Amino acid sequence: MDSLFGEEAVGGSAGAQPEAATPAAGAAHATAPGSAAPLAARMRPESLEAFVGQRGLLGEGSALRRAIESGQPHSMILHGPPGSGKTTLARIIAHASGAAFEEESAVQAGRAEVRAVIERARQRRRLGRATVFFLDEIHRFNKAQQDALLPAVEEGLVTLIGATTENPYFEVNSALLSRTRVYELEALAPGDVLTLLRRAVDRGEAGDPDRIDADALAYAAEWTGGDARAALNGLELAVRAAGLAGRVTVAGIADALQGRLIGYDRAGEHHYDTISAWIKATRGSDPDGSLYYLAVMLEAGEDPRFIVRRMVILASEDIGNADPQALTVATAAAAAVEHVGLPEAEFALAQCAIYLSLAPKSDAAKRAIRAARAHVREQGAQAPPAHLRSANRADGHYDYPHDHPGHLSPQELLPPSVAGTSFYQPDDAEAVQRDRLEVIRKSRGR
Repeated sequence: MDSLFGEEAVGGSAGAQPEAATPAAGAAHATAPGSAAPLAARMRPESLEAFVGQRGLLGEGSALRRAIESGQPHSMILHGPPGSGKTTLARIIAHASGAAFEEESAVQAGRAEVRAVIERARQRRRLGRATVFFLDEIHRFNKAQQDALLPAVEEGLVTLIGATTENPYFEVNSALLSRTRVYELEALAPGDVLTLLRRAVDRGEAGDPDRIDADALAYAAEWTGGDARAALNGLELAVRAAGLAGRVTVAGIADALQGRLIGYDRAGEHHYDTISAWIKATRGSDPDGSLYYLAVMLEAGEDPRFIVRRMVILASEDIGNADPQALTVATAAAAAVEHVGLPEAEFALAQCAIYLSLAPKSDAAKRAIRAARAHVREQGAQAPPAHLRSANRADGHYDYPHDHPGHLSPQELLPPSVAGTSFYQPDDAEAVQRDRLEVIRKSRGR
């Protein structure tokens, strides 16, 4: 183990949790209102009855709920956005099983911390007690560090609960995935976040309930994107800003939150999900959907060059010659992004998104080049006919098209073994090109 957790990971750690007395079922953490712990930490529930949200994952009869209620948890990866309850659920699992709870963050944990966790788990097992090892942000561990966890998981020395905001099928190695179950948590609904905020107010954890406006709580629930931690800590900050005699209003909450939180990671899953949604909305000819997902990306700080590259691709892939001007508009938008930059380039991006959405669609160009490349891969590249080779190598007569009516020569231009093959099949969206192609092919006797 020593050689697998390198010095690059050293730093402060969440550390082992004290094995305190078990609180009553459904209780929140027994932390006094004046505690230095953030409100979100003070309000963390310790039972399924007090847990809010994730109804599908924790519904009656679900596999995870049965495992928790039986007190026999299994190793798992909890995948979900920030503030969706991953840490809370891990604590509940440990509490329900009577196991000791060890918590580390993969951002800070190094070889010494993980080795210590494993050693404490080994000592507990000799005394007949199990250990739940919660590893937050497990995707931060490299492959060697993840592999180092395998023996402890394999022999049941620890029940590993990894948490990640990234897609575990991309970020967690297959050996570890095969020994765990992956559970996906959804962002909390605004109603769930509001329930947690009201619970904090009703318990007096957020100061005087009479000084907190109900619409301020509703605002916080709606504007934190399903992140309960952000909502609770935003409420706490607003209460402190209001002072002993002031009221917590919508304006105070808005100031504390500094705008709506957007669940988005420029290098992660939301990044790809949102651009995928933009492409599909634009391909589907929905300018409102295209503008909405464009706005999400811009508000989240996405690189506009990433967005406009997708616009240029879509202009040829999904529109093509149904509207050749689409590629011109997209490349002009790309130039605007480079020359103007944000924020003003948002107008060019919006103009392009609308144009691409409303343009007629055709994927004929994409189908044509894929068909041609597949033919070359399967049949090989044939030499051009002699009459098409460079002037100093030409062995045949090249029939100059401009010498013929309509500038069309009947001469075959494909290699003999490929002659007559049609790669380009324009559809109804490319009627002009289809009609023109029919004339050309007839002139060559096809």
